[in-house]
Amino acid sequence: MYQGIIHRYKDYLPVTKDTPIITLKEGNTPLIPLTNLAEHLGIKAEWYVKFEGLNPTGSFKDRGMTMAISKAKEDGAKIVMCASTGNTSAAAAAYAAKANMKCVVLIPEGKIALGKLSQAMMHGAIVLQIKGNFDDALTLVRDITESHPITLVNSVNPYRIEGQKTGAFEIIEDLGDAPDYHFIPVGNAGNITAYWKGYKEFKDLCKSSRLPKMMGYQAAGSAPIVDGHPIKEPDTIATAIRIGNPASWKQAEAARDESKGIIDKISDDEITEAQKLLARFDGVFCEPASAASVAGVIKYHRENPIVNGEKVISILTGHGLKDPNRAIEISTTPTLVDSTKESILKQLKDFL
Repeated sequence: MYQGIIHRYKDYLPVTKDTPIITLKEGNTPLIPLTNLAEHLGIKAEWYVKFEGLNPTGSFKDRGMTMAISKAKEDGAKIVMCASTGNTSAAAAAYAAKANMKCVVLIPEGKIALGKLSQAMMHGAIVLQIKGNFDDALTLVRDITESHPITLVNSVNPYRIEGQKTGAFEIIEDLGDAPDYHFIPVGNAGNITAYWKGYKEFKDLCKSSRLPKMMGYQAAGSAPIVDGHPIKEPDTIATAIRIGNPASWKQAEAARDESKGIIDKISDDEITEAQKLLARFDGVFCEPASAASVAGVIKYHRENPIVNGEKVISILTGHGLKDPNRAIEISTTPTLVDSTKESILKQLKDFL
């Protein structure tokens, strides 16, 4: 029976026989080929999405959180704390509950998707909305955890990066080698940092023959790395990457430069269109921030056509049900009809 990423990759993670493994059986997420969307867009490459939305709490954060909470438990922590735009809070609350710990979450007021907020609340976290943005919340969390017996579990916690790097291990094992391109949303920049670390480690161990180009994408209204300076009031419909001063900024730039990749920005309209195309052509429902990695492929291919036979990965960081309100906003509303066979068939006349 599958036991989660720490059991699967313990030889590559900073755990010992004394580490209590707190797991919800995270990881082992699928690579789904985008055959229909690739054909629609004229992309000849092998294009896959790694659907991290199929982790236990619906996002990639579970990979890092199993490590962070396990190590916190090993150190005797009773309380963990994080700042969050949503997914981190859901994962922290769930894994803290599994570890019988208390979880405290700071979120920006009115800037969190309801699907994510509901998770943190259901798992029993102490949820505090601050009058400020994510960057303000993270500053407060760092200050509080430095002076009180509370463990910080944001991605500045190195164990988070260790857990998240296992996504790269899975990709290499599933493909038989590293891909040519790795497209990924960039918010706080911990995930692009972690994947690059994982790719390099498996390459050094001769488990892959190459390294991918790391292709990071920020939302245009929240693109501090692209714009070259912090954004005081970041703004995007993709709440998971609405971050104006990424904690792993320098590490993300290193991943970009070392891999000869790019970090670019895309508009909210491009993100929305990619989210809709992905769902309608290949049946995969991701949250808006995730769609940045699909929109990135579309934009890049339009300007620099990807070669037939190359392998392309887009990371889908979270499930679409994380932000159901946004999905309803961008979809066609249901049509009200009479409860008769004739009324229903009338609506289907163009398809029959």
